[in-house]
Amino acid sequence: MDLDAFDELLTPRGQRALAEAVELVGTDPVAAATRLRRTYDAALTSAALTQAGLRERARAKFGEDAGRMYFTPHGLEQSTRTEVAEHRARHLTEPRSDTPPPADAPLADAPPADAPPHGPGAPPHGPGAPPHGLGLTDAPLRGLRVVDACCGIGGDFLALARAGCAVAAVDTDPLTVAVARANADALGLGDRVTVSVGDAAEVRPEEYDVLFADPARRTSRGRTFDPMAYSPPWPVVLDLLSRASRACVKVAPGIPYEFIPEGAEAEWVSYKGEVKEAALWTGQEGAGRRATLLPGGHTLTAAGAEATVGPAGRYVYEPDGAAIRAHLVGEVSEIVNGRLLDPMIAYITGDDPIDTPWASRYEIEDVLPFSGKKLRAALRERQVGNVTIKKRGSAVDIERLRSDLRLNGEKSATIILTRILDKPSVIICDTSPPA
Repeated sequence: MDLDAFDELLTPRGQRALAEAVELVGTDPVAAATRLRRTYDAALTSAALTQAGLRERARAKFGEDAGRMYFTPHGLEQSTRTEVAEHRARHLTEPRSDTPPPADAPLADAPPADAPPHGPGAPPHGPGAPPHGLGLTDAPLRGLRVVDACCGIGGDFLALARAGCAVAAVDTDPLTVAVARANADALGLGDRVTVSVGDAAEVRPEEYDVLFADPARRTSRGRTFDPMAYSPPWPVVLDLLSRASRACVKVAPGIPYEFIPEGAEAEWVSYKGEVKEAALWTGQEGAGRRATLLPGGHTLTAAGAEATVGPAGRYVYEPDGAAIRAHLVGEVSEIVNGRLLDPMIAYITGDDPIDTPWASRYEIEDVLPFSGKKLRAALRERQVGNVTIKKRGSAVDIERLRSDLRLNGEKSATIILTRILDKPSVIICDTSPPA
C-alpha cells in the first residue's frame, strides 16, 4: 500500500471498499479480491483487503478501536498495546505514589478550562510554542505538551491525548504520518494531536513538557536488538534525552544495561505473563529498576535484596519475565521466602505455598540429574501422557525431547529443565489428571 492508495482509502469510495473488505475477512483471498475487483480498481482493492486484514490482526493490541484505525504492517508490529500505552500515560499524568493505581483506573482528567494551556503561566504561542512544522492546533489545549519524536501509527500518542495531553508527533515516513493522522481523526482526537513528516534528530524537546520516543527496531534484515541500529540511532536518542525536561523512551526488553543512561529509571512491563517492552524514564523522581505487571498494575522496585542459594524445597517458583529482566529475582525470592536452586538461574525454591503475581508456583515431586532415558521412565511410572516443558539454563531441544519421551498415560505434569549448581537437572512437578 502506497500513500496514493491510502489517501484514496479515506475517500467515500475508499471507505465503501474497506467496509466490503472487512466483511470478506476470513474468506478465500482470491475470491475476495475477485469480488472487489468487480467494483474497484486493483490498487484500491489491494489497499482495502490489506487494511481489513491488518485491522483483524490489530484487535489483539487495540481491541475495539482496531475496527476504526488504520495500520501498516511494520507500524502494527512495533506499536504499543493499548493497555501498556495507557499505563505510560497514567505514569506521566498522575502523581507518582508507591502504590500504583489499578490498571482499569480512569486516566487523569484534563485541567479546568481556565487553566494555562501549556503549563503554569506558559502562553499558547511565543518562545514556549512548538517549533515550525511541529505546531499544535491554534485552539488552546489543556494538559502536558508532549512531543512524540518517532510516532509510528500513533498507538502511544492516542493514549496520551486521551489522558489530556497535547501531542506534536513526527515520523520520517509520509505514509506512516498519514496513517497516524487518520487514526487521531478516526478516534476523535484530531484536536489534541498534530502529526508531521520530520526527522527525530531535529525535534526540540526542550520546548515541550515531555519527550516520548519509540525508535524503530527494524532494519532491512529484520528486527534488531542493537540500540546503535535503532532508527533514530542511540546517540540521537541520548541527545534528545539530554535536552528534555522529562522523557520516556520505549526500548526492547533485552536492551543491554550499559545503554541505560545514568539517572534514568528503567521499567520492564509484562502483560498477562509475557514481557512486552521496556521504557526508560528521565526527569522525574525515582531511578533504578522497576517491573510492572499488567493488567493488574502491580509494581516491584529494586530494594537491594539478594537471594541465597539452597536445596530444593517443596515448591519451585518461576518469576515473571519482567522481574527477571529488571534483575529483581532477589526481591521475588524475598516475597516467597525462598532461595535460588542455582546462583545463576532464575528459579526459586521454597517450602511454603505463597501466592504472588510475581511468580508461578509448581509443587515439586522429584528432582533428578538430567537423562532422557531416566526422565522417560520416571514419567511413565507416574502414568504421565501430557507434559508441559519449561527450561532455563539448559541446552536441551524441547521439541526433540518431547518426541523422544513417547509418553502414553492419563496424567499431566510440568517438567523444568535447568542447572542446579552447574549440573544439568530436571524437576518433575504437578503430576495430576488433565483438567
